[in-house]
Order: sequence, then C-alpha cells, then structure tokens
Amino acid sequence: MKTVKNTIVILTALVFCSCSKFLDKAPLDSVNTSNFWLTEADAVAGINGAYQPLQWPKLYNLRMWTTDIWAGNSVVGAGGGTDGIETQDIANFVTATDNAAALDIWRGPAPGILRANLVLQNVPSMNINEELKNRILGEARFLRATYYFILARLFGDVPLITVPQTPSDNLRPTRTSKSEVYKLIIDDLTQAITLLPPRTSYSGTDIGRASKGAAAGMLAKVYLTLGQYQQTLDLCEQVASLGYTLNANYSDNFSPLTKNSNESLFEVQYIGKTSYSFWDNENQSSWVSTFTGPRNSDFVGGGYGWDQPTQEFVNAYEAGDTRKDQTVLYAGGPNFDGKTYQASYSTTGYNLRKFLVPKSISPDYDTNPADFPVLRYADVLLMQAEALNELGKTAEAQLPSTSINAGGPLNRVRRRAGLPDVQGLNQAALREKILHERRMELAFEGHWWFDLVRVNNGQYGLDFLHSIGKSNAATKHLLLPIPQKEIEANPNLSQNPGY
Repeated sequence: MKTVKNTIVILTALVFCSCSKFLDKAPLDSVNTSNFWLTEADAVAGINGAYQPLQWPKLYNLRMWTTDIWAGNSVVGAGGGTDGIETQDIANFVTATDNAAALDIWRGPAPGILRANLVLQNVPSMNINEELKNRILGEARFLRATYYFILARLFGDVPLITVPQTPSDNLRPTRTSKSEVYKLIIDDLTQAITLLPPRTSYSGTDIGRASKGAAAGMLAKVYLTLGQYQQTLDLCEQVASLGYTLNANYSDNFSPLTKNSNESLFEVQYIGKTSYSFWDNENQSSWVSTFTGPRNSDFVGGGYGWDQPTQEFVNAYEAGDTRKDQTVLYAGGPNFDGKTYQASYSTTGYNLRKFLVPKSISPDYDTNPADFPVLRYADVLLMQAEALNELGKTAEAQLPSTSINAGGPLNRVRRRAGLPDVQGLNQAALREKILHERRMELAFEGHWWFDLVRVNNGQYGLDFLHSIGKSNAATKHLLLPIPQKEIEANPNLSQNPGY
C-alpha cells in the first residue's frame, strides 16, 4: 500500500461484507466479480463495505479525535515517554515526513474511496429496486465526499480517483488541486441530498446510514470551510426543515444507550465486542472510552489515559456551563459511575469524561458499543449562526432562545448548556463568541483543529496556538506533510511547502 492509488488497487479484493448486521462483518478475502453485483444483497454488501474504513483506527477510532490534541485542547498523556509520540510531535509542531499519524490519515480514506467508486461504477446498471438503488448511490456519494473532505482539509492537494483502478492504469498519480477535489465533494454531496431518504425512513439495522440530513449538514460544513456563507445558511435551514432537535441532555449525544438520537446527523457505528481482535480493522468495539479512561483508576474497561484536557481548556468554560461536568473529570467534580476522581490520574489534573462508558455496559477494554459522533445538530446551529453573522445578519444570529429548540441558533445551544443568551455583540465580537462556543460544544469530537485552520486562512489558528504557548506553530503546519513513504513509492507526488 504505497500510494492512494496503489492502496485502492490492492484493496479491490477486500470490498464486500455479508450483512446479517449493519456494518458488522469483515470483508471476504476475495471477490469473484463475475458473480457479484447481481442482487440487491450484493449492492447492500458493497455499500456496507464503503462505511467500514470510517470505523478503523486510521480515521474515527483514533486519528480523527486526536486532532483535538493537535489543536491544544488536550495533551496525549497516555503512558508517557514515546507512547503516542507521533501525536505528540504533531501537537508540538515538530512533525516530520515519517510521522506515523500522517501516514495513517493519508492511507485511511483510500479503501473507502475505492469501495464507493465500485458501488458507483456497478450499481447504476443493476436490475434492482429503484428506491434502494438511489439510496445506495446516495450513500456512496456521501461517503466518497466525506473521505475526500478529510484528505483535502489535512493535506490540501491529493490524487483524485473517481473510478476503480486496475493494474493497467497509471498507478503513480499526481496530486489534484484542492479546488478540483472540492468540486467533486460538492457535486457528490449535492447529488446525495437528492438521492438519500430522510433519516426517519430508516428502521432496524438500517438506522445510522447516511441520510438526506447528513448530506445537507456535511455540505454546509464544506461551504463553511470554503467561506461561502449563503450556501452554508441555505443548507443549515434545509437540515432544520427535516425535524432535527437538540437532545435535552448533552450527554445523550455520547452514550451507547441513546445512539442515533434526534440530534444525530451522522455517527460512526459500533456494536461492541466481536470475534475480531481489538487491534484489527474489523474490530467492532470503539476505542475511545478505553483510550481516554484514566490510567490506574478502574473507571472503565481499559483506561489508557489519552487525551487529557489542559488547564487552559478547562479555564475556558464560562461559569455555570453544565457541559464542563459532562466533558471533563476533575477533582471535586461529580463522581463517575460511583467512583471519585483524583487529579493524580492525569499529568494535567484532568481526564476526559465525555466518551467514557461504565463497566456495567462495557465490562472489558474491547466491549464498547458507543458510536462516535461525526455531525450533530448543535454543530449545524452553530454553523447557521456563523453564516448569519458573516452575512451581516448579526442581530439574527444572536436572537434570544425561548427553549433549546426555539429561538436564535447560537442561544439555543447555550441554553442547553445552562448559559445566558448572547445579545448586543457587534460582528467581530460575535465571531469570537461563536468560535468559542464551537470549541466548548464540540470539544474532543475532532472539530476544533478544522475550525482553527479554516478561519482567516489559518491565521486565526496560528494566533490561537501562539496564545496558548505553541510558539512552533507556523503556516506550514496548517497542512500535514505528504508521507515520505508515499513519495518514495510514487515520485510524482510533490511535498507540501516547508517539509
């Protein structure tokens, strides 16, 4: 697996999964394409395979949530020494081209892109139910766009592969301009909105699939990243029309007992313990509780002590913000599952509480069934507030809330957190307040780094990082380096500036 394209070629044989449970089975070792892509079950198996790489450690089971460590909300913690050294190096802005995390993230989306491309190539000509066909094609476009959105934000220009490759193709592609990659992302998500059903149409094991709301919300985030605020606003309003609401309890967004709630637009699905090793891609247990649980505490199954919040982050909570007690473990705070937290569990005095699953639900390190939230309605409301403000509708962005599900978008999110309405701020002050709200509401969900690098072409992020003592952060660090292993395998790949 040397380049994006080589990875895609090699993984052609690892596409499909049997479907007794949604996204629950490992792909078969090989596929005879002469007798595949014939039945509805084949089409469903093909699209299920396209979801799987989201579950793997190269993406949402590790690397995506550790971006909050890069962004200064937390430190690696863990076992000390070289434990998590690749993440420490990125967070300290001494990243080299042999960084293991950068290599993981570069390679992580490739099998998902391949599998989506295979669906898009084969399903249109299949003689299957038209409604199911459209849904599967919409899922494939949503997933391909999601994978490329990850790559474009973290690496900039990347090879753009839109059809399955064969050994006779050019397997040493050049990088495609980020603008062209975004054109594909926008086109895919626009078509996905048309093709996908609303989330309320799903039932049983189909719950959790990409839906019309997921595609609209993801496209809103794409346009926000590009600074196209009217399109962002229109899409946020489209999501709102689909009936999403905020959960009354913030913690319900992260509990395995309340998965795929009315606030959830899209989350990576897990079912807990399976026959696969915890360290295998096919593992169906989420890593996040195991990795972030306090070390030597017996709070959760495992407890590796990763992702320890910093004092600066904890100090950023406003007085009375109820999210603090639901996000952070601290001495004197509420007990967790009947256990009292001690500051000595952590190098910073704090551990992450947000994703911890009690032993009554996940008794061992490899039994966690909690999903990982990728896109929530609270995020959409904050995108809506930001778009309104940037369009000069500053007063509308800070309309008062009458409940958590009525009133101005910013203040609805704040009301759930137990905070007073924001009112009377000018555009510049409100911009800062909305970004602060995004940091606290979406903390440790893998959004803050992307907010830092998108605002004011990344200068906002550099200023913030310098303000918290990360003086090494420079313009080149707004993107990850192209892994040296990939350049050695494919000399047509150029390196990002400064590396």
